Amino acid sequence: MLILAPMEGLLDFVLRDVLTRIGGVDRCVSEFIRVTNTLLPERTFLRIVPELAHGGRTFAGVPVRPQLLGSDPACLADNAARVAAMGCDGVDLNFGCPAKQVNRHGGGSVLLQDPEVLFQIVRAVRAAVPAHQVVSAKMRLGFNDDSTAEECALALEAGGASEIVVHARTKVDAYRPPAYWHRIADIKAKVRTPLVANGEIWNVADALQARAESGCFDLMLGRGMVSNPGLGWAIKAHDAAAQGGQSPATTVNWQDLPPHLRTFWQIVSGHVSERHRAGRLKQWMNFLRKHYPEAETAYQHIRTLNQPSQIDTWLAELVASKG
Repeated sequence: MLILAPMEGLLDFVLRDVLTRIGGVDRCVSEFIRVTNTLLPERTFLRIVPELAHGGRTFAGVPVRPQLLGSDPACLADNAARVAAMGCDGVDLNFGCPAKQVNRHGGGSVLLQDPEVLFQIVRAVRAAVPAHQVVSAKMRLGFNDDSTAEECALALEAGGASEIVVHARTKVDAYRPPAYWHRIADIKAKVRTPLVANGEIWNVADALQARAESGCFDLMLGRGMVSNPGLGWAIKAHDAAAQGGQSPATTVNWQDLPPHLRTFWQIVSGHVSERHRAGRLKQWMNFLRKHYPEAETAYQHIRTLNQPSQIDTWLAELVASKG
């Protein structure tokens, strides 16, 4: 199982749509939906997870699991029940966000300091969500350090989580390398709930090392997939070859990307204000240039373009020239 990670401010429904059209991932998790002290209206869930209007799946048919962030068990349970009723395979809970503003308001990774609260939240949400739908959770190794990683995972398991994604860093580590995949193996030795390894997986070699050190076959891919949209296929190709099976499509070259860049731009143009559209394309292109040398040239070309008409012209030329 390869899961596309939630990434606030980057990996939203637009990029989910395009990356799942390219393929190689089996499921997505939405960016977090903040829950404070109210029952959110359906329109709020639809704004962040518009896939709920289409059976909880992207255009390519990949399931999207809405993720909730908050600290009040009863309120989270009420909201989980509402979003579950809108049509999705389950609900995910965020115990990993390291953002200071989120933590200051009692959400995300700050909750890892109190395993009892983790238990209460998961138990309440599990009771509110129909049994046929999954309740999963994403955690880090801890807040200031990783000394309670196992205790936190056990609390999530006791509450009824069906799956736990472990980002192999603490809040203090943020997104700085390395990821401590071996600590996931320590957690795996204590819990029976299926675990998914996450963090610092940029290529196939990283994926294999993460599996070896964590003991987890299932992976969550974030920035590595944004930078290299073919990463999921490359991992699947390795797995197929290792099992003696037929390899799926494995390579996503730069020449394959212009139509997807155009699709991304078309979706952005339909949902983002005109003054912010160019920035969204530049944001993704900035990641792509980490993997594709050709993307560096493209990024430098569009870096100063801000008018949608200019982007339209550039994309038309790029598609016509096939990169």
